[in-house]
Amino acid sequence: MSNQALAVPQQFLGFTLGGLEYGLDYAAVQELKVFKSLERFSSDGEIIGGVALSRGVIMPVVDLRAAFSAMTSAPDPGTDVIVVRVSAGVVGVVVERVTGVVRLYPEQVMPLPGAQADADYLLGVGKLRGRRLILIDIDRLMSLAPARPRQVA
Repeated sequence: MSNQALAVPQQFLGFTLGGLEYGLDYAAVQELKVFKSLERFSSDGEIIGGVALSRGVIMPVVDLRAAFSAMTSAPDPGTDVIVVRVSAGVVGVVVERVTGVVRLYPEQVMPLPGAQADADYLLGVGKLRGRRLILIDIDRLMSLAPARPRQVA
């Protein structure tokens, strides 16, 4: 028996952004919500969509639609939010639409062609029955430092 046959599949939660399908490690997912169900305290910014309350936890809300697609609009009430646990805490991630859970074996994940070194949050491309998912490390993506240093008054 080969080691490939013994490899354990990993589960990813699929979602869409800008017409492409992405996936993140399902183990990081705490819950799925619709945008209108979040109790929001603030809603400023393009990518950082403010702060919200979910199950008694105050969390930042990050709009990945603004970060990954060229055109975005304000989330409509039915927009999907994935609540994830990352090393920095709990974060709400706004996506266009959740597509479901997929199981991928290591041999179904290929390197991402043309990926740059500064995009180490991109894990590769998962291929499953004609579907292609760009796999992201959500913990790494949420820990990226801003491109410009912030000015403190």
